[in-house]
Amino acid sequence: MGIGGNTFTRRAGAELVFCLAGLPFIVLNPLVLLVLAVDLSWLVTSGARGNPSPVDVAIGVVCLGLLLVLLVSTPAARRLGSLQRRLATRLLGTRVGAPLFDPGPRDKAGWRVMAYQLAKLPAGLLELYAASLWVYGLINLSYPLLWGAFRNHEPGAQLSPLPVFTPLGWFGEGTFHVATLPGTFAAASAGAAMLLAAPWATRAVTSVDAWLIRGLLGPGQLAQRVYDLEQSRALAVDDSAALLRRVERDLHDGAQMRLATLAMNLGMAREKLGHHGEVPDAEAARELVDAALRGAKDALGELRGLVRGIHPPVLDNGLADALTSLVADSAIPVELAVGIPVRPTPAIETIAYFCAAELLANAAKHSYATTITLRAAVQRDVLRLSVGDDGTGGADPAGGSGLSGLTQRVAVVDGELTIASPPGGPTTITVALPLRA
Repeated sequence: MGIGGNTFTRRAGAELVFCLAGLPFIVLNPLVLLVLAVDLSWLVTSGARGNPSPVDVAIGVVCLGLLLVLLVSTPAARRLGSLQRRLATRLLGTRVGAPLFDPGPRDKAGWRVMAYQLAKLPAGLLELYAASLWVYGLINLSYPLLWGAFRNHEPGAQLSPLPVFTPLGWFGEGTFHVATLPGTFAAASAGAAMLLAAPWATRAVTSVDAWLIRGLLGPGQLAQRVYDLEQSRALAVDDSAALLRRVERDLHDGAQMRLATLAMNLGMAREKLGHHGEVPDAEAARELVDAALRGAKDALGELRGLVRGIHPPVLDNGLADALTSLVADSAIPVELAVGIPVRPTPAIETIAYFCAAELLANAAKHSYATTITLRAAVQRDVLRLSVGDDGTGGADPAGGSGLSGLTQRVAVVDGELTIASPPGGPTTITVALPLRA
């Protein structure tokens, strides 16, 4: 990409700020602290005469060990790790969960923070190098302007040449000098090349740092898995409770009320028919029986709808037939492509069906689309269901469109929902589910 396409984007600026913000943490590196401890011992014991003795090195190692134990045993290490995670979240978009800390010198998470600080030294030096590309690139790029503004001396004046900074070295073997105005344009070309390379170098070193943060400052793999399972269990409990409340509400407000009305109409019809002999008001009794019949049909319809809301009978023939039936009822033309050679478990089929129904309803209601695509396929034991439309885009889980509820339902079985919906469209929402819950 060109300068306007990649160099001066908000993301590149945030990565540059992350590189600069991480430079102070280099000082907290255990190697740097060891050197400082040895030098301090050398200064105290020998007055900085000669070279540090083995005793000075031993004293420095002991002091460093005590300092690290103190940092791990106190909240200092966890606060340091928390600060690094916040920087990564805000500037790099890398969200890392907080690990579980065990107060005391055996705190594994605290020692991982110290390990990250150790790895931060080479990573920080690389980030400093990437940041220097921006600075030196801008300086080189400004040389033609600086020459015209400050080098307009009389002819014959002897001016010292200007150093041109390059990625291979500064103020030394890797630099060259310009002493004429045409030479400044060569320096500007070098500066433009450095600015073009700077975002890629910054992206590379910050990606390495983000990988270190995820591996050392986040929860361990086992702890993260336990946390995910706890979250899935909590979501499953909440989803089951919500389903029970909905079923209870639908029964109470729908079928129960209609059955109560049915019983009342039948009772009134019996009164109209009388207990024996002639019917005193046959017409009124007939109307009450007709009303009771309509109420019974409505109650049966609501009970069928309630059953379909729990487990649609169309799923008995498989997810492919269920999606075909779902597409046939869509108000917007839907292009369907299904390839499911291995049938998922009933729980996965039910979740996939309701996700497809909700996403099709959202597209018809909010997207102003003219065509919708629905694709379902199995890839490496993962069922991928995607719904796309050519509408206005801007789908937001926080906008009340039901996407947040789908995200929770999918997460119950370790699934994932991803949304690609830029303003102006198009929109593609993909649901990834395991074949077996």
